[in-house]
Amino acid sequence: MARFDPRGKANRALLVGVPGYDFKQPEHPFGVSGDLQAVEHNLTGLERALRAGGVFAEDGITVTRPGTVDEFDQHLDTAVDAAGGLLLLYFSGHGAVPSTGDELWLLMRRATIVPGTESVFRGAVPWKSVLTVLSRARAERVVVILDCCYAGNASAAWDALDTAQRQRTSLLMSVQANNRIDAGDGERPTPFTAQLVRLLQDGEVGFDDLADRLRAHMSAHHTTLREPPEPWEPQSRSATSGADVLLAAPPAGSPGRRPPPPPPALFAEPYGTGGRRPSPQSARAPGGLRPPGRRPGRRGRILPLTGRGRLAAVIGVPVAIAGLVATGLAVLDFDGGDGAPCKPPLELRLLTDPDLEPTLRKAAEAYLMSNANRTGEGCRASGITVYSAGAAATVTAFNRQSDPWQRPTGDDNNPQRDIGPQPDIWIPASFASVDRARLTSPERTYVTLEADPEPFAYSPVVLAVPQNLAAEPAAERVGSLAALTEAVRKREARAEVRRTDPENTDAGLLATIGLYGSGTAGQDPASAERGVAQPGPPSRTGAELLCTLPDDDAVDDRTTALVPEFLLKTAVGCDSATRTGRMAEYPVDVPGLSPTFVRVRWRGADRDKDARDNAVERFRTWLTGREGGTRPASAASGGLAVFGQDGFRSGSGGHRPLGGSDFGALADPGLLPGPALPSSMTEALKRYREANGPGRVLFLLDSSGSMGGLWEGPGGAPGIIAQSLAGLGGQDEYGVWGVATEPGSSRPYGEVLPFGKHKRDDAQRTIPASAQVKDVEADPYQALVAALEYMAQRGTDDHRPQLIVYVTDDEDNNRLTEGGRLNDLLASARARKIPVVMASLDSGGCDKGKPDAAVSEASGGRCLDTKGDLVARLRDEVARTGTGDEG
Repeated sequence: MARFDPRGKANRALLVGVPGYDFKQPEHPFGVSGDLQAVEHNLTGLERALRAGGVFAEDGITVTRPGTVDEFDQHLDTAVDAAGGLLLLYFSGHGAVPSTGDELWLLMRRATIVPGTESVFRGAVPWKSVLTVLSRARAERVVVILDCCYAGNASAAWDALDTAQRQRTSLLMSVQANNRIDAGDGERPTPFTAQLVRLLQDGEVGFDDLADRLRAHMSAHHTTLREPPEPWEPQSRSATSGADVLLAAPPAGSPGRRPPPPPPALFAEPYGTGGRRPSPQSARAPGGLRPPGRRPGRRGRILPLTGRGRLAAVIGVPVAIAGLVATGLAVLDFDGGDGAPCKPPLELRLLTDPDLEPTLRKAAEAYLMSNANRTGEGCRASGITVYSAGAAATVTAFNRQSDPWQRPTGDDNNPQRDIGPQPDIWIPASFASVDRARLTSPERTYVTLEADPEPFAYSPVVLAVPQNLAAEPAAERVGSLAALTEAVRKREARAEVRRTDPENTDAGLLATIGLYGSGTAGQDPASAERGVAQPGPPSRTGAELLCTLPDDDAVDDRTTALVPEFLLKTAVGCDSATRTGRMAEYPVDVPGLSPTFVRVRWRGADRDKDARDNAVERFRTWLTGREGGTRPASAASGGLAVFGQDGFRSGSGGHRPLGGSDFGALADPGLLPGPALPSSMTEALKRYREANGPGRVLFLLDSSGSMGGLWEGPGGAPGIIAQSLAGLGGQDEYGVWGVATEPGSSRPYGEVLPFGKHKRDDAQRTIPASAQVKDVEADPYQALVAALEYMAQRGTDDHRPQLIVYVTDDEDNNRLTEGGRLNDLLASARARKIPVVMASLDSGGCDKGKPDAAVSEASGGRCLDTKGDLVARLRDEVARTGTGDEG
C-alpha cells in the first residue's frame, strides 16, 4: 500500500489530556465521577514516543491540559493553522454521551452536567465541532486518536464527513461505540495508550498497521465494562485516499526504539483491577443498572456516586449519569417509572440529491428534537445522518454496483468512497429515478428499493428570470421553455440561460429534457448545449449557480437560471453577494422535482431488522404524513411543514404550496408538469453525454523527483489518473504525458500512454506500470504550452469536447511564473479555449492568486486541490468530456 511520508514537512501534534476535574461526585451533584491520574502518564509517554519517532520536530508537539473549552479551542486553532504535512490530535479524558443521542463529547477540566437542557454538558466540546475545525486545516493528512469511554461513538460523525475530508482524515478510537473502559489505578498509563506508546516505539509504523495491532492486542487481553464482559476492541476509520500515513520511524539505534517490558498485570486481567475481573455490579454497562434505594415511579432523589457503576438521578430531570470508571461518562434518559436508563438510539443513514440536502438536514434536525422521535419511555428513538451524492452516480451505484457498495474490491469501482455509506433511506429528487436505479437485467443484486407509491413533495423546474426581464402578467409566465426563453431574449438581446450539471442533480437532468425537446421539434443536443454554455463547467447545484451569478453584476442582471422553484426562497444567502431579485416562469415541458421516500434494504443486513424498520417507519410517517406510505400527505405534518418553509409544494392534489409563495413564485400557475418518465431521463442523460461526440483528454503527469512520495498506490498520481478514466469509453481519445525536463531532451515530456482510443482496463494497467519518477525538475510552462498546441491541432475540424488535465505537486511552479511566462500562458489559454483542469496535490494549490487557479480560470477549466475531493471531482470533469461507453 502507498504511504504518505510526512517527514520533513510542517507537522504538528496536539496532545490533549485532562487528568483532573474541578467538579466531582459526590461533593458536587452535577460533577463527573472522579479524576483520571492515568492520563498524566499517557501524556508523558506519548510525548516521549513522538519525539523519538522521527516525524515531529522538537517544536512540533504541544501538550495541553485545558481547563475550559476556550483553552482547548485556542490550542486546536493554533495546531490547525500551523500544520502543513501531518496534523495529529490526541485526546484522553472523560468522554460523554448526551441524553438526546449518541454524539460524543470531550469533557474539559471544569466540565459539569447541566440539568434541564438538551445539550447536557458545560465545559465540554462536541466531537462534531472538532471535526468541523479540522476540516479547515491545510494539512495534507489528519490523524485523530481518542482514548476515552464511548470513543467508538465518534465514528458516526466521521462517516458523515464529505468525501474530501474522509480522504485525508484517519480516526483511531480506543473502544467500540457505547462502551466504557477502565483507566486503571492511576500509577501508569491507561491500557490503550500504554500499548499505543509501545507500538510507536517499535520501529517504523503507519496508521493502518498501528490500528490493526492495537485491535489484536486489546481484544485478546482486555475486556470492556459490560456485563457480561466482552472483548475490548479499538475501532478505526482509515482515510479513503488509499494511502496509509507514517506516524513513527525512529532512527536506527534510537533509545526509544525498544520499549521496556510491560508490567505483567497488563496482559493478565483488566488493567487496574489487581488481577481480578470487575464484579458484575461494578462492570455493568449503561442500561443494566438501577440505583440502589430507588423506588419505581418516583423521580428526584440525588444518589451519591461513590463507586464504579453507580447512577445519579438529577432532580426533576430525566437524566442519568452512568458512573464513569475511567475515561467515559454517559448521560442517558430515565423513563417515568422504573428508572431504567435509555440506550443510545439507532442511527439511520439518509442519502439524497445535492439540491435537496439542505432542506432534508433541516427536517432531520427537527425530527430528532420532536416528540415523534421519542419512545413510550421518553427515550430518543433514532438519530439520522444526512448526506448527498451525484444523482447519476447514485442511480448507477444502486443499479449495477450494489455488490462493491457492500464489499469494495478495487479503486475503480468503490461506491463507499464515491457515494458514501450504504443508506437505510434514499430520497431522490425525481420519482423516476427509483425505477432507473432498479436492476432490470438478470444479474444478481444485493439491494432492494421499496419506494412510496407517490412523491411526498413537489417543486417545478422554473426559469428564474431577473425581475427587470420577467413578464408582468401571470399568464405570460407560463408556456413552453422555448417560448419563455425567446420572450426573455426579445427583452434583452444579451440575455443568457444557464442550467446545472445534469450528472450531479436530477433538476439539471430534468432541465435538459426540456432543452432537448422531443419528437421532430426536438433540438439537436449540441445546439441546445451551446444555448446554455457558460464559462467553465456547469454549476454542480442550483444554489451554487444562483450564488455565483452575483460575482458579476452585469451577468447577474441578464442571466436566467433553470432551477427548482424552491431555490428562489432558499438560495438567497450567498456570501458577500447581493443578487438581483428573480421571478419564476413556468415551462410546461420541463418535468418537476418529485422527492420520494425510498426504504433501502441490503442483503445480509438483518441483524437489527425489526428495530431499523421501526425507526425508518417512524421517520417516514413524520416526514411524509403517511402511515405505511399510503395515507394522503398533510401540510400539518412536521416534515412537510419544513418543506413548506423552504418553498416546496404538495406531492399530489394540484401541487398546492405547502407554505407561502411570496418569493417570486405563482401560487397557482395552472396545471404543472408531473414527474419525468424514467426512459426520458435515461435518454436525456445519454444524449447529453454524446452531445458533441466522443471526447479528447490529454493528461499531463508531473514525474519530477519531488513526486516520489506521491506516486505509489491508488492515491498516488498515476493511480489518480487511472481512476479518472472511469468516465471515458472506447470511442473517446486520450493519452498521458510524463512531465519531466531531462538534460538534452527536445521536449519537456515523455509519452506514458500514446494518444488515441484505448480499452479502459488496458489503459488503467498501463499508466501505473509505465509512469516513472525522474530525478529531474518539471517545466510546467513548456508542458502546458505544448499540450495546448497539440490539442488545438486535433480540434480544428470538429466541435468535439476537449480537456487537458495536469496532475502535479506544484513544486516546480517557479518555472511557471518566472519572467513573463505565466502571462503568456494565460493569454494562450484564453485564445485556445481548451479547458485545463489543474489537479494540485498541494492542499493550497487552488488558493486565490496561485498559478494553478489562474491557469484553470483563464482556460475555462477547474482547479482542484486536496482541500476538496480531488479524485472524485477529477473523475467528474473527465466524465463530462467523455462518452463513458465502452464501445
